[in-house]
Amino acid sequence: MTDTPFNPNDALDPLASLPGELAALKEAGLYRQRRNLQTPCGPLAQRDDLPGPLLAFCSNDYLGLANEPALAEAAIEGTRRWGVGSGASQLVSGHYQVNADMEARLAAFVGMEAALEFSTGFMANIGVMPALLGRGDAIFADKLNHASLVDGALLSRAELIRYPHNDVAALAARLEASRAPRKLIVTDGVFSMDGDLAPLPELLALAEAHKAWLLVDDAHGFGVIGPQGRGSLAHFGLSSPRILYMGTLGKAAGVGGAFVAGRRDVIEWLVNKTRSYIFTTGAPPLLAHAVLTAVDLIEQGDARRAHLARLIARLKAGLAGLTRWQLLPSDTPIQPLVIGDNHETLAVSRALEAEGLWVPAIRPPTVPKGSARLRIVLSAAHSLAQVDQLIAALVRLEARP
Repeated sequence: MTDTPFNPNDALDPLASLPGELAALKEAGLYRQRRNLQTPCGPLAQRDDLPGPLLAFCSNDYLGLANEPALAEAAIEGTRRWGVGSGASQLVSGHYQVNADMEARLAAFVGMEAALEFSTGFMANIGVMPALLGRGDAIFADKLNHASLVDGALLSRAELIRYPHNDVAALAARLEASRAPRKLIVTDGVFSMDGDLAPLPELLALAEAHKAWLLVDDAHGFGVIGPQGRGSLAHFGLSSPRILYMGTLGKAAGVGGAFVAGRRDVIEWLVNKTRSYIFTTGAPPLLAHAVLTAVDLIEQGDARRAHLARLIARLKAGLAGLTRWQLLPSDTPIQPLVIGDNHETLAVSRALEAEGLWVPAIRPPTVPKGSARLRIVLSAAHSLAQVDQLIAALVRLEARP
């Protein structure tokens, strides 16, 4: 018996199949499209597809710094001092004194010995794990981790062992059963779609017990929680040479980019082994110049964080009476309202849009199947009256037949 010869005509033509696959996405309520903004980042957003502005509850600009005049002036000053482009990889000629100053400032701010700048948080996460682990090692990851952490784990070629969300006992059992020579626990500090915090004290205790790394992606905690906005580790009062801390600079900091901080020799290793750092042109130095001002504003931003806390409390109280939709427990600016069905979630998002409110629908695979939601995001730039406007609209829409 012989195998049937392969016929090239049987090969799937991706150009022919794409239209049908796009149609299937639309039918499933999973089609996504971008909106062009005509205004700077802020509570009021003018899109090119609508005649009037929308009150936006979708930006991760938690402290309202993205359009802060002092930060804009810092960026202008940085442009005049450093120009626009960096010219090369940071290991060739694209590392400027202002980059070094920014890394030192960030490291000190989060209580670490050293820090390393990346162009994006995604680049940081897909680079760090492959630099630290490889085949035969093991990565233990929360099931709700950000996609970049999943991709970074897969790129490392280490065994990826996932544990139920924030389930410390399950993680402990998986660590105990592993015979991998090197282990890394990886988690979001604040989970981007649920808004809850990782149990970092318990995770660190397990890392210490099993001689493992603990990588914390604090994209949504940096600048927002902890004393003076120093992040999730400071919130819990944690410090350990086993911790690697990743923070992004395009959310609460209002600029762009990311950094990884940790022990000095670990950062030196990452400089030498992280492909997403080595083989890319350095971020514009003007951004590093602006970040120095952003960190000052974060450090001095207790009033912004206090106002943000009032907004969070107002929203939670206002939506406490909902019966069909579930507001997940969160004390962070991320306030997820789970509706469940993809199409219903899209319909509610569109109904809000018709009332001048922009709250995006988040659907699988970003969140688990059956848990489509409105991801309500609050900013210190919002007013109490604007939050009240959102509350009134949601209460009215949930009461519809």
